[in-house]
Amino acid sequence: MGFIMEFAENLVLRLMEDPKERDRKFREHVYAVKDRCNKTKEMWSYPLRPYGFWTFDRHNSQLKWDAQISQVPGRRDPYDDLLQHSHDTPK
Repeated sequence: MGFIMEFAENLVLRLMEDPKERDRKFREHVYAVKDRCNKTKEMWSYPLRPYGFWTFDRHNSQLKWDAQISQVPGRRDPYDDLLQHSHDTPK
């Protein structure tokens, strides 16, 4: 009976992975994922276009030409309303 127990013990020990090796692999995996996350967060922090890119006239020209787009709330100039009210007042 001792022979069977010794055989089973050796079989189990052979099939088990080394805990130090398992921890090392897991630690490498966690560090690799952390590095990828840091790289992704760094890439997300970059602006898609340089400062002032969308302020060029070629990007705003359609808004100036197309009255339907330029008078949408949020796109219209609030000073236009003030100027319109000042010209509409009876004298």
